[in-house]
Formats: sequence, structure tokens, C-alpha cells
Amino acid sequence: MKKKYKSLFAITFAVFVLCGCTKSNKSIIRMQKLEEGIDHPTSEEELKAAIAKYQTRVADNQLADSQVGVWYKMLAVRYLDAKMYGQALEYFQKAIQFQPTNQNLYYYVGLCAGYMAKASLDYKATGAATTTEKYNYLKLAESAYLRAIELEEKYGRALYGLGILYVFELDQSEKAIPHLEKLLSFDTRNFDAMFVLARAYYMQGDYEKAASLYDKIASQTKSEQKKQEALSNKKIVLDASYSK
Repeated sequence: MKKKYKSLFAITFAVFVLCGCTKSNKSIIRMQKLEEGIDHPTSEEELKAAIAKYQTRVADNQLADSQVGVWYKMLAVRYLDAKMYGQALEYFQKAIQFQPTNQNLYYYVGLCAGYMAKASLDYKATGAATTTEKYNYLKLAESAYLRAIELEEKYGRALYGLGILYVFELDQSEKAIPHLEKLLSFDTRNFDAMFVLARAYYMQGDYEKAASLYDKIASQTKSEQKKQEALSNKKIVLDASYSK
């Protein structure tokens, strides 16, 4: 455990050294002028030389920014592994500032936000069924998963995360159905996703589809536990359909 937290401290220190010692833009420009010997180029040759030198600077800055983003992600993953979801969420968000098109970062933001929603209890004992903080975390998770899918259409983990979120947390099972159906169109033996989708069908009153999906799970899974769970759920669905 000590080793884990030492590594967390080392990565945190490295990131803060890089990001905490930044100068103002004016100071950076002044230093670049001094180092490169460029002040106010006027002739064609001077302008071309200035462009060439500053292009090198841009490439260096891009490389540095990319590395900082990687370190933020590494630090966030360490916190996630330690189940410190608030800190992990913070550093995944920082990593996104450097890698705004990385779908994996958005998935992890959604995952951490979901965990934080579960930790957002009614600590003041007001009697409220839900809290604003919990709802905000759930909406953050939703937007993060949607962004991940926008970046990678067949991102299975994000599609499944949305399914869980809509069915079990936000009580919006109708929104879960298209995402879970898409997931199962290419991940055809994802039995966990089948269970969630069958639940969504059931909650929407589509008992025939729900029962059919539970049949499919029972006939294809190699897990006896999942088979029995599917058959039990199918009975519940059929009982509900007969009582209509």
C-alpha cells in the first residue's frame, strides 16, 4: 500500500512541477525572442527564418503538452485503482484538457462520476429521495459516455455504461434500448448487456422482447447461475404479461 501511494505522490509531483511553474505569455515570448534572436522581422528572409524557428517551438510545446496529458491520465488511473474516485475524476478531467478527443478519458469520467453519484448520500438527513449533487454526477456520467460514443461509435464499454445508467440510475429505460441494441449488434454474446436490455424491455412493457431475450441468454450461456437467473426473470415477465 505504501508503494502505491509513493507512486501516486511521484506522479503528482511531476505534473505539478511542469504545470505549476508556467510563466505568463508575455514572459514566454520575451524569453523566446532572447533565445532565438528574433524581435521584429521585416524582410522576407527574416520572416521565413522567424517562422522556421517558432515552428520548432510549437512542436516542442505540443510534445510537452502531450506528455503532461499522459501523466495526468496515469495519475488518474492510479487513483481509480485505489478506488479514490473523486481524485480520479479530477485528473481524468485535467487529462482531457490535453487530449480532448481521447474517447477512453470520457469513458473513465463517466465511470468515476457514476461512483461519485453513489457516494452522494443525503448527509444532512433532509429526507430527500435524491440530492442535487447525485443528479449532477449522473448527468455528468451521461454526457461523458455520450461524448465517448460520439468519438468512437462502437465503444462497447461506454454503450454498456449508458445502459446501466439509464435503466438503474436515471429511470429512463427507453433511452437505454438503442444503445444496448447497438452494443449487441457487434458484441453478440455479451450476456450482461442482454440482461440490462431485457430489463429495459420489461420496464417499457415490451414483455415479448424481454422474454425472448431471457430465452436467448438461457440457451446460450455456459453459466448455470446466469441461466437460472434468466429463466427466473422470464417467469416474472410472463406473469406480468398475463396479468395485463
